[in-house]
Amino acid sequence: MTAEELETRPIIDSGSTGPVELGATVLIVDDDERLSDLTKAFLQNYGLVVHLAKDAPELDQTLSRVPVDVVILDLMLPGEDGLSICRRLSAQQERPGIIMLSAAGEDLDRIVGLELGADDYVSKPCNPRELLARVRALLRRTERRGTRPEPHEGKGIYRFAGWTASAWDKRVRAPDGAMIVLTGQEFSLLQIFLDNPRVVLSRETILHLLRGKQTHAFDRIVDAHISRLRRKLNTYGPETEDLIRTIRNEGYMFTGPVAAE
Repeated sequence: MTAEELETRPIIDSGSTGPVELGATVLIVDDDERLSDLTKAFLQNYGLVVHLAKDAPELDQTLSRVPVDVVILDLMLPGEDGLSICRRLSAQQERPGIIMLSAAGEDLDRIVGLELGADDYVSKPCNPRELLARVRALLRRTERRGTRPEPHEGKGIYRFAGWTASAWDKRVRAPDGAMIVLTGQEFSLLQIFLDNPRVVLSRETILHLLRGKQTHAFDRIVDAHISRLRRKLNTYGPETEDLIRTIRNEGYMFTGPVAAE
């Protein structure tokens, strides 16, 4: 997405704001101040509350005083780079969704960003409407809205191999009682498997279930998310090592029995 593209696009788009993004807060972290200002104006037109930061200290300062739903994080930043920031944010219990933004556009950069916890990746230059679509999709996937429905006790609970996962608060508890921190994308992926136990799911099917028809993602994104999810599950004993099995030339299958309430 270039500054010229944003400047020539109409900023008025009546009726475009939906309930998912209305009031959601986005933090753009990019040292290109002109582009950030234009992107901010564009996203604000769609009901988003947008803050700007040009480096890690400004990001930390904003996060300390403002609840943020999505961080749009440039890879190349002065001082602490985007990958380091992504790793740091992903380790937090309550963390925002992360969309990596980079001019590099290389598959390796995408994979590294996703491995470190990014929820999505957009290459520069990109269409501003694509960026908006990615933000909206991330808000929908993680239910990052102004208000959340109250949990209904006994509903949306999955039990498998001694584990418990709650769809209402996105919490996963290991067999020993430890709480496991999953990103929004990782929990959505786990839920897809729990809803389809012992069914072979192709990468294309998983992508569709994760992101809907708006995505332009590629197969390696699925592999990266599954690799991260496996690592977190596999740290709790050999009985979990084969829960998500790779089916050669077909896709992936969740092998364990699942009890849903």
